[in-house]
Amino acid sequence: MNETGYDFTIENLGERTIPSPVVVNYYTPDDRRILFNIDPVHFADRKAPDGSPLSVEVAGPREKIFFDPSKTKAAIVTCGGLCPGINDVIRAIVMELYHRYGVRNIQGIRYGFQGLVPKYGHALMELTPDTVKDIHGLGGSCLSSSRGRQEIGEMVDALRRMNVDIFFCIGGDGTMRATENITREIMRRNLSIGVIGIPKTIDNDLNLIQKTFGYDTAISEAVRVIQCAHVEAKGAPHGIGLVKLMGRLSGHIAVGAALAQSETNFVLIPEVPFDLDGEKGFLKALEQRLRERQHCVILVAEGAGQDLMPHNGKEHETDASGNIRLLDIGLFLKDRIERHFQTVGLEINLKYIDPSYTLRSVPASASDSIYCSALGQYAVHAGMAGKTGMLVGLMKDEHVHLPLKAVTSGKQVDPMGNLWMRVLESTGQPPSMKN
Repeated sequence: MNETGYDFTIENLGERTIPSPVVVNYYTPDDRRILFNIDPVHFADRKAPDGSPLSVEVAGPREKIFFDPSKTKAAIVTCGGLCPGINDVIRAIVMELYHRYGVRNIQGIRYGFQGLVPKYGHALMELTPDTVKDIHGLGGSCLSSSRGRQEIGEMVDALRRMNVDIFFCIGGDGTMRATENITREIMRRNLSIGVIGIPKTIDNDLNLIQKTFGYDTAISEAVRVIQCAHVEAKGAPHGIGLVKLMGRLSGHIAVGAALAQSETNFVLIPEVPFDLDGEKGFLKALEQRLRERQHCVILVAEGAGQDLMPHNGKEHETDASGNIRLLDIGLFLKDRIERHFQTVGLEINLKYIDPSYTLRSVPASASDSIYCSALGQYAVHAGMAGKTGMLVGLMKDEHVHLPLKAVTSGKQVDPMGNLWMRVLESTGQPPSMKN
């Protein structure tokens, strides 16, 4: 973002001179754009660098392309944590390249960015329609993945040695930052390698992106878990079903699951601070709920309540991707709930469920699979047209091109917004659990 607003300019490798082999009723011109400033209250001051209304380039096949399909070599990499739909994106990219554009040389980079670094010794995987035809029915990534930073120069050296023309990167916020740095190094060296990102985060917390793939599947799987927690809670006197869901910095999965399954009674997310003790605290509200209704279901996002736990000097520890290591709010909350009810002399039956890895490892749901196919196809159209340093995503119900630098994590649930209001209405929990 510059001083006057976002810069949504998309870089191109050069002039497009080759007629596209893709036959469609309508080619998408570069000047087809959608307005960004649909909310005059919040975005009226945001302009393009030239002072014009801020707009975003729409995705789709171009009439002329940059790369000659018969001579094009593409590579695909998946990085970071697993997420439903990765295989669907890989399959869509391969099928689009092979059948629509006639690209025959497609390589899979194994184990994330490690696969580009010689010291790891990871072999490449040749990707063809035969090798990917059934992978959409499987969870995870057929290319596997890894976390951690790799040296940018080494990775660009590998792409150059391999004669890669288009590099497709599937990953989250950290992967997109690394992809942007790879793009910069490629441009510094004046290489004709296009770099296209496909954003992946199950938490659905990327700014500007309407929805990230895997989120719908996570909600569907979380609903199954909530149903089980509700059965367990109702199956015993003063039963409590406590479910911990993914959501490091945002509670989108917990919020979506609660709205999809109205048997939830409390939703605890990072965006809404709460106290445990005191007359207005969570434990008192929970006690009142149990005395009145005899059972309760609680959803807690993994990043919620981090300020309530003793860190013992570990608050600055990070994982391989540079993320702050979170303390386990689920186990902490379980212990505090049990101790509270021992103190007040009320016997409870608490069942704690942590389905995190189940949610991210399953195959994509039908809606996610449709979305992933579109992302893969639009990524190929952009790559063959010679676009670079960009990603494809959904914005205002349109698939668009966005510069890598414009998209970062940080989209949160607004505690004063309509979405959180609907959660409060659905659960019946107090609007505030702060003393």
